[in-house]
Amino acid sequence: MAPIIDVHTHMYPPSYLSILQSRTTVPYLHVPPQPAQPRLIILPSDDDPQVPISDRGRPVGPEYSSVEQKLSFMKTHDITASVISLANPWLDFVDPTEAPTIAKLINNEMESLCADNPGKLYAFATLPLSAPVAQIVDEVNRLASCHYIRGIILGTSGLGTGLDDPALAPVWRALQEAQLLIFVHPHYGLPKEVYGPRQSESGHVLPLALGFPMETTIAFVRMYLAGVFDSFPDLKVLLAHSGGTVPFLAGRLESCVLHERKFRDEKGNMQSQRKGIWEVMKRNIWLDGVVYSEVGLKAAIEAVGKERVLFGTDHPFFPPLEEGQVEWASVGMNVHAARKAFGEDKESADAVLGGNAIRLLNLEPRS
Repeated sequence: MAPIIDVHTHMYPPSYLSILQSRTTVPYLHVPPQPAQPRLIILPSDDDPQVPISDRGRPVGPEYSSVEQKLSFMKTHDITASVISLANPWLDFVDPTEAPTIAKLINNEMESLCADNPGKLYAFATLPLSAPVAQIVDEVNRLASCHYIRGIILGTSGLGTGLDDPALAPVWRALQEAQLLIFVHPHYGLPKEVYGPRQSESGHVLPLALGFPMETTIAFVRMYLAGVFDSFPDLKVLLAHSGGTVPFLAGRLESCVLHERKFRDEKGNMQSQRKGIWEVMKRNIWLDGVVYSEVGLKAAIEAVGKERVLFGTDHPFFPPLEEGQVEWASVGMNVHAARKAFGEDKESADAVLGGNAIRLLNLEPRS
């Protein structure tokens, strides 16, 4: 059986949960008396004072932090190896003076978990983005020598103002030189006003189904418009959730750039030789397959090429709601999408499910 590699799979290691448990403002972890489950409140919209604290956010079971639960999940779904990453909101909220130490602590914990499970677990590290840039770069340089770290996971806020911030240049340069993949992942979504006054009637559907993908789309386009990929041509970026709407809207973006007067001089000539969006997509961008349908996956494949799409599960989010159900429907949907997108071309489906990640991240998975 061809290997299956999960590149979009999260954990909250115990050290991180301890930090959240010590807090009383978003993000925080509410731990009620047993047998009630702890509640994870990571979004301002989850912290409605009109809602009892025991009902805010989402319940957090051992699957969020237990490596045994992660390995059990992998075995159930025939996943050969996983590249684990800290889930949002990462360290965006941490005091700048504490961020470098906490980042090192969590990254070392991730590295240790992987070392205890060689060939089964690898990791994307997290950066102390609230710290001074020089200290962020120091952590990138340290991570380059970690045996099981294959990249970093990065939220869309960057240093606080977005991924088009010129102050990020030293970080991009360090990541490029270290050849570490950048996994861009959403957290902040869209302004709540976008969803209207009836959002609560549908829970997290609007923020997760639409807000997260649009956040990723905007973050990437801002990087592109800022010339990040022109300045750092060897940067490697993995966009979460199949790039949001990037595959569908890249052509529209290309047209808007081509017709934007701000990019032209008085004679109508382009002021700078910006790389085309399709060139960037084919050279710098990889997309995960966490899109749950062959329609979306086909768009991702068309946008970047079948060798640049990687399988993911988004575990431990989207668990089964039926009591006693072992297999996760969300995982089956992504596997089915990969198989159906390629029809009888099993080799290409296998590449998306595992082979592409093995080559990109230089993995040595063990069955």
